[in-house]
Amino acid sequence: MALPYYIFPYLLLLLLLLPSTSESKLTLDYYSKTCPKLSQIITQVVTQKQISTPTTAAATLRLFFHDCMVDGCDASVLVTSNSFIGAAERDADINLSLPGDGLDVVTRAKTAVELHCPGIVSCADVLAIAARDLVTMVGGPYYNVRLGRKDGLTSKASEVEGHIARPNMSLTQIISVFESKGLSIQDLVALAGAHTIGFSHCDQFANRIFNFSKESQYDPSLNPKFALALQKLCANYTKDPTIAAFNDVMTPGKFDNMYYSNLQKGLGLLASDQALASDSRTKEYVDLYAANQTAFFDDFAHSMEKVSVYQIKTGRKGEVRHRCDTFNTLNTTNMQGQTHKEGRTHKAF
Repeated sequence: MALPYYIFPYLLLLLLLLPSTSESKLTLDYYSKTCPKLSQIITQVVTQKQISTPTTAAATLRLFFHDCMVDGCDASVLVTSNSFIGAAERDADINLSLPGDGLDVVTRAKTAVELHCPGIVSCADVLAIAARDLVTMVGGPYYNVRLGRKDGLTSKASEVEGHIARPNMSLTQIISVFESKGLSIQDLVALAGAHTIGFSHCDQFANRIFNFSKESQYDPSLNPKFALALQKLCANYTKDPTIAAFNDVMTPGKFDNMYYSNLQKGLGLLASDQALASDSRTKEYVDLYAANQTAFFDDFAHSMEKVSVYQIKTGRKGEVRHRCDTFNTLNTTNMQGQTHKEGRTHKAF
């Protein structure tokens, strides 16, 4: 039966109000027509950076986690603070130690992409691709990165605490943080394997190696020789806060499953790492990944894909920033308390 003619305007209005599926769904070929050389551009930039600065892979992977765990993967951690927006995520206490190499490689990649496809590719997508490419470059698994994220419109340092695990948190607290993001205990253990590359500064584990208790100078869960070596390395860390140790003392520059083998031997650098090997909730996964690198790679790839789509912004919920460190439009408040918008136009960095 034909619909009455007066129904059609209402149907049209309903269709206009429905979200566009093309805007709300990430796809592998999102930029196939608008920026067909995107993959090659980013791969070239990150390869050059990693070769010249081998710490780039770990730095970028950490940057990706710190971005996604706070309000989703929206590049909000890349925004710099200013008088208009106040303190941005990057200035939160836990983010002050984010390595500059991660920020630098994303800046370089975004600049190169803007020269070829201006205003098309979000910083969030650039970061996601760069992190994947760098993991693969240092020996880790390749995994698909679905694209189409938009960059977030807010970045507040005050909203970071409690969303990113700290080394001094109990395992129960860390599990809770991950579960709040829809990530399981197995996801937690698999993603912790990112510590197979990178380093940590001495102040992150000093309480494990100096004056641990009345009975012991160092944490008894540490391998004794490892504890003594760390004490020697970090002897002057209070005077030189840049002193650091590799998270994986055996193969620090290679993405492999040695991290888990290290935990079994008491060679976990951070307390939060070492706890994974002894707690009944996580030990089975540590043992599995220590014995089977393929299982670790498969689960790490799967968990990274889960993280990469957490609370992503699409359509009008975000924007494609011209520069990753600043919003395209700043909402400012004048002295009379009236809000106005300051437009920004940038071509490249």
